[in-house]
Amino acid sequence: MKRADDFQERRKHLANMTDEELYNHFWKVTEQVVDPLLELGRKNTTPSVERAVLLRMGISSLDTKAIVEGCMDKGLMGKGAGHVVYKVAKAKDITIKEAAAMLAAGEGWDEAAALFK
Repeated sequence: MKRADDFQERRKHLANMTDEELYNHFWKVTEQVVDPLLELGRKNTTPSVERAVLLRMGISSLDTKAIVEGCMDKGLMGKGAGHVVYKVAKAKDITIKEAAAMLAAGEGWDEAAALFK
């Protein structure tokens, strides 16, 4: 079975765009694809999923429990526990493991919450 080549027809709406317009169009279309996925993640994550993400980041299971509980207490579950740890690490210029240990010890949660406002 041979597919009919309709590329020229499908690209007509893009043909007269400049590189900048194409670039902007690409990111607009990409957002339309990704936004529903992000929304699903925000609404459907669970403590179990978030602990699994943290474990895959190399964080100990004891720390993952404390971090996920901290995320739930601060209303950050929809941001993703791994994302919280990552942003804290970047903001403080420390490693992921150092940020995780700090959060697991109950330190830095107000700063973490402020990063997502």
